Amino acid sequence: MKTSRLTLFIFLSLVAGVFVGWKFPSVGKQMQPLAHIFLNMIKMIIAPLLFSVVVTGIASHGNIKSLGKLGAKTLIYFACATSFALVIGLSVGLIFKPGLGFKTSISQNMIETASVMAAQNSHNSTIDMLVNIFPTSIVKSMANGDLLQIVVFSIFFALAICAVGQKAKPVLDCISSLAEIMFKFTQFVMNFAPIGVFGAISYTIAESGLGIMFNYAKIILSLYFALILFLFVILNIACKIVGISVLSLLRAIREPAILAFTTSTSEAALPQAMKIMESYGVSKNIVGFVMPTGYTFNLDGSTLYLALAMLFSLQITGIEVSTFQMLFIMGTLMLTSKGIAGVPRVALVVLAGTLSGFGYPIIGVAILLGVDQILDMGRTTVNLIGNCIATVVIAKWENEFNYTKMELFNKQFKRTTREELQVYSNEILSRIQIEEHSKYENLDYKENV
Repeated sequence: MKTSRLTLFIFLSLVAGVFVGWKFPSVGKQMQPLAHIFLNMIKMIIAPLLFSVVVTGIASHGNIKSLGKLGAKTLIYFACATSFALVIGLSVGLIFKPGLGFKTSISQNMIETASVMAAQNSHNSTIDMLVNIFPTSIVKSMANGDLLQIVVFSIFFALAICAVGQKAKPVLDCISSLAEIMFKFTQFVMNFAPIGVFGAISYTIAESGLGIMFNYAKIILSLYFALILFLFVILNIACKIVGISVLSLLRAIREPAILAFTTSTSEAALPQAMKIMESYGVSKNIVGFVMPTGYTFNLDGSTLYLALAMLFSLQITGIEVSTFQMLFIMGTLMLTSKGIAGVPRVALVVLAGTLSGFGYPIIGVAILLGVDQILDMGRTTVNLIGNCIATVVIAKWENEFNYTKMELFNKQFKRTTREELQVYSNEILSRIQIEEHSKYENLDYKENV
């Protein structure tokens, strides 16, 4: 209910922002600070959210060695799946170029600043980039918003917790509590999204005119095309390798998928999805390990979106990067996307942090904010589907997938569907018979009269 109200308020703010920017451009230009305030609120939760999620995701399962083949295979699959998601997002962004032609007014000062930033980045050597991955101070990294440095520190910190063992449990419990707090904190911050939307859209329309709204169609269609391409190419291939039908799996998880799509949060669909996957033939221990871990390390839809949104943000500002820089940015997104929580619109948190971390303007975040709800619905659904398929792949890899149970599940689904259709057909026939009987009774009554 809260999500529905927030979604409604966001769209109302979007409409109000368009109206104010169109009819009262002088007022609309004064609304830019509202967008800046909201973006600052997003940036302030990046470091603690990322640190707590990465550490908890790695260390909560105990000693890394005890995870054995299951942990290694799971991480390998996650890395492959998210890599393909990045490639598809990047390819669609390069082919369709959703940011080019986006009619937004950028001041000369912003253009010069962007040019200086691009020139500085082009002079950075490969060795300097690699050295800068490792932080000298985590406090400094958090203050500067260097996400990649935070991720590296978090990984080593989690490994140290695993090495210490039981003595480190109080620290892990504290960080787990911090993660839960940051999830809630993020939800609090997102309650201010309508204000940020209003400020960003009213300023953008005032600066560029109403025609800018038609350009949103390009980024929306580009994202959904990329998500569908990933689903029916990459994930379909994964299903064929393990010998299942992607359509049958989609039918099995239709209810949690609809829930994820309508609420824009994977967490709402997680319990039901885990129960269905166990009934589908995946062993309980695989479901219990892969599904929760996947919501930190295998968010295919969000990873794909980040690659596309990063290109969109660079294209609208006119910043060109070299092939190596783009690969380095994609590698950063590969790591930072692992810290996305399963709550609405958190991908903007990572996008804003990555842009600012590389020294690029975050105007693209403000522009995407207006339609992020529509984008979030699609990528969240793919996140859910990707993790469900991951459980099947890992279970097959570990020889713990029950094909007989899957066939029984599919037969039960078909039988249930036929029974529902039969009941529905019987109800229709009964109604027709009742109506026909009523007609004859009325006719007999009229004839007698």
